[in-house]
Amino acid sequence: MKEKNQEELDQKIRQLEVVVRAKNYHSGLISFVHPHVLCETLCYPEKIHTEEELRVELKKILLLLDENHASIANTVDHLFGHLCEVRERLMEDAQFIAENDPAASSAEEVAMVYPGFFAIATYRIAHLLYVAGVPIIPRIFSELAHSKTGIDINPGAHIGHSFFIDHGTGIVIGETTIIGNNVKIYQGVTLGALSVHKADAEVKRHPTIEDGVTIYAGATILGGDTVVGRESIVGGNVWLTESVPPGSKIFNNMESKIVYCKNICK
Repeated sequence: MKEKNQEELDQKIRQLEVVVRAKNYHSGLISFVHPHVLCETLCYPEKIHTEEELRVELKKILLLLDENHASIANTVDHLFGHLCEVRERLMEDAQFIAENDPAASSAEEVAMVYPGFFAIATYRIAHLLYVAGVPIIPRIFSELAHSKTGIDINPGAHIGHSFFIDHGTGIVIGETTIIGNNVKIYQGVTLGALSVHKADAEVKRHPTIEDGVTIYAGATILGGDTVVGRESIVGGNVWLTESVPPGSKIFNNMESKIVYCKNICK
């Protein structure tokens, strides 16, 4: 009984160490991938790490997860072999945001202070680890970004080039979501599933958003068979559970009226 209790305690200690080290690793890795992501309120590494230091630390974290040595070496090589592609994607994201947001003065400003860009950067790294089959760490990364920005992007989602999240608070992007290139999403958008049955874990549950789509604040788009055609505009607070063709404009048919009072109290 004592041996079992000790084993359980040792396992909990390992799990805690994984979480703590992964959180610290996140800040070091994200600043290594894109040096401008250094906003103190979001990601403030203790130091700028070299690639070798980051490789060694990732190996140590993976060992805590009981990964075998051969798998660890392949995972580390996979991650660092694709970081240049991630860096290029992030440069495109920052430039796309800067070009489309009148409030942005430069791509560097976007990278340094925009919570949407921070969430995208975290997603792109977490997705790389997810694809490599790394357990738990991708979700730790995504939940870090979620807690700091209010933007919840599952690392399993597939997101194309030049992605723009504006404001961002309250955005949810589910695991099997597919998002094309040059897509803009505003705060409060949900790309979710029609059901949450465990039996659907291996099927596509979340929508497909094609190239050039803009989704305004508060819209909810649900279902694995739902496709929003390219260059479409989804208006604020729309509830969408069926596909729409390219070039569509979807909006609520709710009419807002402004009533002017003749006698204004002074």
